[in-house]
Amino acid sequence: MLSFIDLIVILLYFLVLCWVGYNFLKKQKKTKDFFKGGKRIPAWAAGLSIFGTALSPITFIAVPAKTFSSDWSYFFLNISILLVAPIIMLFFIPLYRNLGITSAYEYLEKRFNNSIRLIGSVVFIIFQIGRMGIVIFLPAVALNLVSGDINIFSSILLMGIVSLIYTLMGGIEAVIWTDVIQVMILLGGALLSLIFIVTNINGGISEIIESGVIDQKFNIVDKTWSLNQPTFWVVIIGGFFANLITYGTDQTIVQRYLVTKSKKEAIKGVWINAIISIPATLIFFFLGTALFVFFKNFPKELNDDFIINDAIFPWFIVSQLPIGVSGILIAAIFAAAMSSLSSSMNASAATYVADIHSHFNSKSIMNRLKVSRYATLIFGVLGILFAIFLVTTNTKSLWDEFQRVLGLVIGSLGGVFLLGIMTKKANSDGVLIGIILSFSLQILLGYLEAIHLILFSATGVISCFIFGYLASLFFEKKI
Repeated sequence: MLSFIDLIVILLYFLVLCWVGYNFLKKQKKTKDFFKGGKRIPAWAAGLSIFGTALSPITFIAVPAKTFSSDWSYFFLNISILLVAPIIMLFFIPLYRNLGITSAYEYLEKRFNNSIRLIGSVVFIIFQIGRMGIVIFLPAVALNLVSGDINIFSSILLMGIVSLIYTLMGGIEAVIWTDVIQVMILLGGALLSLIFIVTNINGGISEIIESGVIDQKFNIVDKTWSLNQPTFWVVIIGGFFANLITYGTDQTIVQRYLVTKSKKEAIKGVWINAIISIPATLIFFFLGTALFVFFKNFPKELNDDFIINDAIFPWFIVSQLPIGVSGILIAAIFAAAMSSLSSSMNASAATYVADIHSHFNSKSIMNRLKVSRYATLIFGVLGILFAIFLVTTNTKSLWDEFQRVLGLVIGSLGGVFLLGIMTKKANSDGVLIGIILSFSLQILLGYLEAIHLILFSATGVISCFIFGYLASLFFEKKI
């Protein structure tokens, strides 16, 4: 049960976020302010915002749960950003900055045609609505599971509505500066938990490491060659292409490259994110192992149901941490959701306004800033409603299906961007065929269960690139 003090801490957290949104309200005079922050964002804030956007509650809750129940096999999944960062800085950031675009998918029309641009935009928006629902649904379920006084629907509505409020008021500036606050809460909360565990185990860190080694919790490299298991090669290859898609083509991240005053500042932001990812990954992975050792030493404090439901970390927060500290950690779980949620709201609206509304309503007399806010509201509400819908469904199968279907298309779109950037012969007809063939192959691989889910990003990018390039050779070049 959460104490009155814990609830006050959580309430203060929400009030601060709303204040940040209100603080930037007067600066939102044009769409470039709402979606690009008037290019007033410093590199360090953009970097922290990239990190906060990429870090979802799935990471915050599931990574400690994974290392608690198994080992460090997935460690290099996040670390592979170090392999991707140079590519992003050399090719993608200069491209987006030089074009002066608002949406990443504007590039697809400039390079191919409007149909390819619309495919990318629509798929992205649908994916983000689903993602919004999931990132607020999962922590709501986990918190309700470990503490009956945290109602699922109340959590969903609270996270969704507060995120909508500050995003609608302050646009991308509010999103980024709340991301900065949320990242500090996230990392600070994880460190507080580690400190509590270390100080309550005889032997401290030495005992955690020694016990973890004995129980093989630190296994990090599995050199077995298998495409169905999270082996070292599967994690590295899958992580590389997943991060390439996320940091190279995902509008929620691409926006952060456009909010700084210069290309140099945008590149600094990417490096800041990459550097933070290393200690952050170590913290979350080590936290899971520390939780294992803690409950090994205090087995009566463990509820076995929460191992199965990936709620071991929220259970530890509610059952073990002191009054007040629990409130901070619950706020951290909310922060993990809301940093991704607000980014998806703003990015979806930016994509709609730049790629769809402006194309089909070029003569609209409605103020574009007003349209931007309406779009943010609509997509935010749809994300909240999707989360509520998930409450009434078989969530595990739905989550797997969501990853399997929409994730496959996003992988194929990554191949489209690479075709445009890396080749001169690729054309719109060939790329469209490449998307169709790549998607078909992805569905087949999923049906046959031939590869691990981590590899779908890789197969999507590679197959679309190969099919699209070969098909382009049969058509007249159209750029």
